[in-house]
Amino acid sequence: MGKRVVLALGGNAILQPKQEASYENQYNNVYAATRKMAELKEKGYNVVVTHGNGPQVGNIIAQNEAAKEIVEPLPINACNAESQGFIGYMMEEALKNHLESLNIDSSVVTLLTMVEVDKDDPAFKNPSKPIGVFFNELEAKRLEETHGFVMVEDAGRGYRRVVPSPEPLVIHGVEQIKSLINQAIVISSGGGGIPVYRDENGTIHGVEAVIDKDRSGLKLAQQVEADTFMMLTDVPNVYVNFGKANEQKLETISVEQAKNYVAEGQFPAGSMLPKIEAAIQFAELGKESIICSLDDAIDALNGKAGTRIVLEKATEIVN
Repeated sequence: MGKRVVLALGGNAILQPKQEASYENQYNNVYAATRKMAELKEKGYNVVVTHGNGPQVGNIIAQNEAAKEIVEPLPINACNAESQGFIGYMMEEALKNHLESLNIDSSVVTLLTMVEVDKDDPAFKNPSKPIGVFFNELEAKRLEETHGFVMVEDAGRGYRRVVPSPEPLVIHGVEQIKSLINQAIVISSGGGGIPVYRDENGTIHGVEAVIDKDRSGLKLAQQVEADTFMMLTDVPNVYVNFGKANEQKLETISVEQAKNYVAEGQFPAGSMLPKIEAAIQFAELGKESIICSLDDAIDALNGKAGTRIVLEKATEIVN
């Protein structure tokens, strides 16, 4: 049995900022990304993949809004499910083609995944999860006025709509994932999962929100008993003093060091902070968290790239 790895791929890797939201562009990005995932399987790793859907679910919601005079708009949770199926299909097709080209005897399974949240989570009163494409300040103000959206500036890249992002409590289908992982690459909890809650009678209901894929990925990694939780980004490492003259790259740091950097405010809330917080929680179990670029995934698992957060071991910062 190989090392069990949960990979979390960002929605912006599937549709890059300012890139036209065509199917061709998104599939080409997915095809490139999944090549590395197939190579991990070739190396003997057992892989569970989760992914973001911020741009995709935002565009689906925009399509709903544009056609609302013709077709009644769907709730956000249904849009999330739609994006989960759409992205899962692209990833499964691409992965199967890569596995075939590498002569790997494995399959791919995509699971439409519900994730339970607390219906009284305070996040419902404080929308914070960016979705959709980026807008300039003028466009953002117009959307606030015409649609009632809550718009925020996102890490210096422009303005995006934000929606509630409750904490994930339970991933549905975990036992099925664990039973499949030795035979197949499993795609699960896409877009953070479809948010649902149980009422006092135990009945399941959908709820309008988008769960953060890194926090959901953490819960998935915990519940499938992964050895490594890897969050794939568009940068090779985590940095402190990012973009400044004294910028420094982090390689291997302890949970304590990571918490100190969080306390210093080193990581933007809309981008790196959720990854660091999720990495800390997984490393506190005595396991390994990695944040790295997709291209460096294999080297990072071999300790040769990326930023690693572990319970105790620490190395000095490399400039």
